[in-house]
Amino acid sequence: MTATPTQQYDDRMPSLGAEVIEGLVNIVGRDAVIVDRPLLEDPEHPLKDPYWIPDNHRYSPAAAVLPSSVEEVQGIVALAHEHRIPIWTHSQGRNNGYGGPSPRVRGSLNLSLRRMNRILEINEELAYAVVEPGVRWFDLYDELRRRGSRLMVSIPDLGWGSVVGNSLDNGVTYLPVGQDFGAPCGLEVVLPDGQLLRTGMGAMSGNPSFHIYKRGVGPVLDPLFMQSNLGIVTRMGIWLTPQPEVFAPLTLTIAHEADLPAAIDTIRELKLRNQLRGSPCLYNTLMAATMTGAKDAIAAAAQGIMPDEDIERIARQTGLGRWYVRAALWGNREEIEVQLRSVRAAWERIPGATITVSGHYAPDEYESIESISDRILAGVPNLDVIKHKDEGFAHIGLSPLVPLQGHRVQEVVELIRTITHEQMGLNFKAGILVTGDRSCAVVASINFDRRDPVQAAHAYEVGRTMIREVARLGYTEYRTHLDLMDDVAGLLDFNDHAYRRFCERIKDAVDPRGILSPGRYGIWPGGAGPAGGD
Repeated sequence: MTATPTQQYDDRMPSLGAEVIEGLVNIVGRDAVIVDRPLLEDPEHPLKDPYWIPDNHRYSPAAAVLPSSVEEVQGIVALAHEHRIPIWTHSQGRNNGYGGPSPRVRGSLNLSLRRMNRILEINEELAYAVVEPGVRWFDLYDELRRRGSRLMVSIPDLGWGSVVGNSLDNGVTYLPVGQDFGAPCGLEVVLPDGQLLRTGMGAMSGNPSFHIYKRGVGPVLDPLFMQSNLGIVTRMGIWLTPQPEVFAPLTLTIAHEADLPAAIDTIRELKLRNQLRGSPCLYNTLMAATMTGAKDAIAAAAQGIMPDEDIERIARQTGLGRWYVRAALWGNREEIEVQLRSVRAAWERIPGATITVSGHYAPDEYESIESISDRILAGVPNLDVIKHKDEGFAHIGLSPLVPLQGHRVQEVVELIRTITHEQMGLNFKAGILVTGDRSCAVVASINFDRRDPVQAAHAYEVGRTMIREVARLGYTEYRTHLDLMDDVAGLLDFNDHAYRRFCERIKDAVDPRGILSPGRYGIWPGGAGPAGGD
């Protein structure tokens, strides 16, 4: 019996053959092709997910190639198309907790774009930059400072990732332009046949509106390349923000777990009235302790599931409360005072709630800010959030997207808490990322020891359970781990999975040989994957 495409993928051994390897070498040079198995499998090397199950090669690449130009990417795609080799593309490969750089299909060619690291443009007047996929948040920030720019960039929690890669996976950033994933604008894309496409106004050669207008003439294509496998993005515009006269980071807390719904509803009303901008985040006591480096609390939590009275004690002693909110105000002094009065009046209606202004900072003071959270909201990239992690630390990110309504958020939080306690035997740690005025992502971290294969495998099974149980409440993920993509795709069931079937029709039309990232977010060529086969 002839093997199905899925079987061919699953059975493929990690070897591309001498002809293909030499073809890659001819395109990019020998030093940009990696075939050494120990290096490809090294969990510390950014070619493999460091948080995957140890000694499990399900998501092992056959080789890796590191182009440094658009022309080299086009050559690699042409070679892969000729030989029917699946390609899995990543930028910096730092998406740990969601699969890192590992390919969904074993034996794929890992296409790393981290050598394409040029900042192509910074436009001071129109407040945007144009970057290649290898540009990190660190790189863009440093270049802005080197130029003495008046602009700042909205960043995520960790500065080592790719500006492009994070954006294409709908990664959250926190300054006002980060709200509703609003910073990316205008893409250049290598299509599966090797042709080059520019979206929006970039479809017209030399149009200066390429990176300032999010639409175009005709269908808007940019979202087709978010969390997709329809092309390889080789440049992207990103909107920047003029540095305000004053940056005022805020810390808001609630004293009682039962007040979480009131906190969510208060934030929603402030957001809808434009009195609280950016992307505020809420962290429960133990996650807040991890985020702020409260060592005693972190050590106590590592000893096993803590009784509620102990968490209550930590909440009081650290001042973190039962939920700690990271937010900020940006503007001139008069604007800050007006916004602060509105936020304070709304927040202090919650009994026992507190609000603290950490300071009033001018742009030249940002790098001297001591608080990890405050530096992030000032657009100063760092790695401080993970600097205290132990050697075996690993996690899986679970992040259902929920309406910004207190009762709905609490229902999801309580479900995730129960599963974390009962099935992992771990303390509940979670963050709530307010992605816009009307929605939030409840981000749960399933922690495990990456040196323990049994514990690691169990963590992924718990992840599946969590996705399934949250779906019973009517919600699904806004981004997901490599190993869980088919599970999530299977939940998109309206009209007999019409969404998936439509995506697969587009995939088969533009990529008939199915070479670009097969299986990404559950979209398989020919409907051949575990989530396909309609």
